Amino acid sequence: MPGFIDLHAHTNESDGSLAPGELVALAQRTALAALAITDHDTFAGYEKAIGLARDGGLELVRGIELNSRLHLGEDEAARYVHVLAYFPHDEPSADFQEWLHRQRADRRSRNRKLAQALQERGVAITLEEVEARGRSLAGRPHFARILVEKGYAKNSDDAFRRYIGEEAPSYVQRASKTTEEVVRSIALSGGVPVIAHPIRIGLTPAQEREVLRHLKEAGLLGLEVYHSEHSAERQAHYRKLAEELELLPTGGSDFHGDVKPDISLGSGFHGNVRVPSVVLDGLRALRTMRRV
Repeated sequence: MPGFIDLHAHTNESDGSLAPGELVALAQRTALAALAITDHDTFAGYEKAIGLARDGGLELVRGIELNSRLHLGEDEAARYVHVLAYFPHDEPSADFQEWLHRQRADRRSRNRKLAQALQERGVAITLEEVEARGRSLAGRPHFARILVEKGYAKNSDDAFRRYIGEEAPSYVQRASKTTEEVVRSIALSGGVPVIAHPIRIGLTPAQEREVLRHLKEAGLLGLEVYHSEHSAERQAHYRKLAEELELLPTGGSDFHGDVKPDISLGSGFHGNVRVPSVVLDGLRALRTMRRV
């Protein structure tokens, strides 16, 4: 698949199943022109893969995926929004790295409370065994795998529905910064902030425009148009929206390996993702060290 790239993929340094080197090897076999590793809250996967990528002639982009909360109004519950950050030129600032350290601490605190909530419902699970799977970046997907393996749930979807999803009785909310704060922090650190898989936010078209315009004022530079959960119609909608708001259209498969077996690196869900390399050219051209 020469000429195509994937700017959204995960390793086992967060919630994917492949080690960084394995992901690089898969990208090479898939003939990707470039790959971004966008693990949750950590650059560890990128840092372990960069030498292997260089040796194999694969262009590797430093990326990360961050959680945030979007507040639409007093009468509406907060929406969870994932923000991708890309660093195609320089390393992130020391302040940004310290901010990430605090994010990881918040994640571990949530995991501890979630394990306790499950135990109170009679589920035999410990924080230690969850962290053995996900290390410092353990999250709900790792809880889900253990729940399935121990027979508490039929599959990952069932685990989320019955135990750890936002509507489940054991759900524990993670402390998250607002989407505006996350976007601003990325932009000030020299990164390129992009809203990930906007379909998941569940906004009306009018809300999308209003929210994205507001976030652009905070430093937002891109919108993930190509994604495994975006149909052709949705991709066309987000391309038009990105053009209208002068945001860079980006995209990727959101590859997780065995965790999401229907999603392939570089091509998404049954081939619905094709990100042209010109997108990376646009990413490199952005100048993000600006006042926001």
